[in-house]
Amino acid sequence: MTRPSPSLRLAPLLRTLAVLLCLCFACVKPAQALCLPAVCTCTLATTNVAFGNYAPLAFGNTDTTGSLKVTCGGVAGLLIPFNLAISAGGSASFTNRQMKSGSNTLSYNLYTDASYATVWGDGSSSTQIISSGVTLDLLGLAPAQTFYVYGRIPGRQITAVPGVYNDTISVTLTYF
Repeated sequence: MTRPSPSLRLAPLLRTLAVLLCLCFACVKPAQALCLPAVCTCTLATTNVAFGNYAPLAFGNTDTTGSLKVTCGGVAGLLIPFNLAISAGGSASFTNRQMKSGSNTLSYNLYTDASYATVWGDGSSSTQIISSGVTLDLLGLAPAQTFYVYGRIPGRQITAVPGVYNDTISVTLTYF
């Protein structure tokens, strides 16, 4: 009786091990981690929501858009989830944001989409935040993601007086 050589006995074991390793690599998902400053960074750029002239006697709404652009970089393959929140502004109310011109006010609001159905806020008072994420490519970069802010001034605010109205909104980008 002849014994198989040690290399012949290892061959089936090595093939099994190679198949298992291939299966493991097929299941690998992008790394998800707490995004430490040394590992990744995200930046935010904004464009203003500028309404232009408003006609208080007009029946229609005055609509416009602004944008938020998120760019992230860091370790290749890292998944960076993030949230975008918008403050209530000077009126401290999401229900009825108000722009001011001296002591005069003009109601408006900011929304997550062009249907103007969901108020963009901080997640409180029936508002929503935008949650998204990026996976960094081989260079540790991700294409910028742009999110549009839909602004609306309701029509027929007949008590509005002429003037330059504005409000200051804070945008918070939280990545983790």
